Amino acid sequence: MQPGNTQKQLKNKPKTKTGIIEKTIPLFAKSGFSGVSMRQIARAVGINAASLYHHFPDKETLYVAAVQQAFATREFVLSEILSLDIPVHEKLHQFIKRICDFMQEDPDFSALIHREILDGDGDENRLQLLAGHVFQKIFSSVLSMAKELAPDKDPHLLAISIFSLVAYHYQTMPIRIFLPGGKPEHNDSEVVANHVTSLLLKGVERDKDT
Repeated sequence: MQPGNTQKQLKNKPKTKTGIIEKTIPLFAKSGFSGVSMRQIARAVGINAASLYHHFPDKETLYVAAVQQAFATREFVLSEILSLDIPVHEKLHQFIKRICDFMQEDPDFSALIHREILDGDGDENRLQLLAGHVFQKIFSSVLSMAKELAPDKDPHLLAISIFSLVAYHYQTMPIRIFLPGGKPEHNDSEVVANHVTSLLLKGVERDKDT
């Protein structure tokens, strides 16, 4: 190995748990939990396996930490929107718009969400950890919004529909453009947010009228 390469590797070597997690997020986003080993992660991150295990006792702990860190700053923004004292219909639109922005702007974040929420491998223990440590707080806030939006509906199902309509739209992005009627503007976050919000609000209003 050339001296220059060694110096570059040492310079890029993460020195903290946060640094390790930041370098690990793209690996999990690309390969999923089962698609990458701790030894492969250590090699990609630039540390030895023993050092990696010193910070994270197992891959599950590292994975949950990676998803948690990827979601942390976004959760803060979403929580601020959900706490706004504005009409619930406007709050719904702002919330959906920000999720669309996150999914479109950060492929790694989008991939992590798709893998765990839409493509989960059935590992109940890991899913429970993710639900409790990553998604529970924001989901509880969305439940409150759902109750305000449609008091006569099951808030859990409505909250799931809000997330699913956005997530599946971005999961199908690679193929949608080739399907009949597909347009480039369908990938614009404002277009998606307006569409999803309109569907939800029309559905809620129609149910109220029946």
